[in-house]
Amino acid sequence: MDSIEMMYQEQILDHYKNPRNFGKIMNATVHHHEYNPLCGDEIEMFLVIRDKKVADVKINGHGCAISQASASMLSEKVKGKSLEELKKLTKEDILEMLGIPLSPVRLKCALLSLDTFKNAVVIFEKYVKEIGVKGEM
Repeated sequence: MDSIEMMYQEQILDHYKNPRNFGKIMNATVHHHEYNPLCGDEIEMFLVIRDKKVADVKINGHGCAISQASASMLSEKVKGKSLEELKKLTKEDILEMLGIPLSPVRLKCALLSLDTFKNAVVIFEKYVKEIGVKGEM
């Protein structure tokens, strides 16, 4: 293992042990939960959306270091950014954040946070469209 991979592994462990934006938001604009039945990883995401931007985000969950570190890193990345910009996030963005090669099984762990976030945005947009809320969007 080279020094760059070791640095990324340390970063993953740090995010796992000290997750950023950990907690819950009781008055979240949208809350979504995803579960990976293959390994038992779970991620909950709470988003406050104002003016088409993520004003605040909290994550909660449990699972392997990869899934939880990915959620922590993603929470830092989405905060303050526009939904339009964030809808463009891809698997490659998550892999770049993690910085280490992953097996197919570990890839599912890494992408659980992205799936949770994207599904939360879809739910939010559907809700806004259905009830015609303009203030929060």
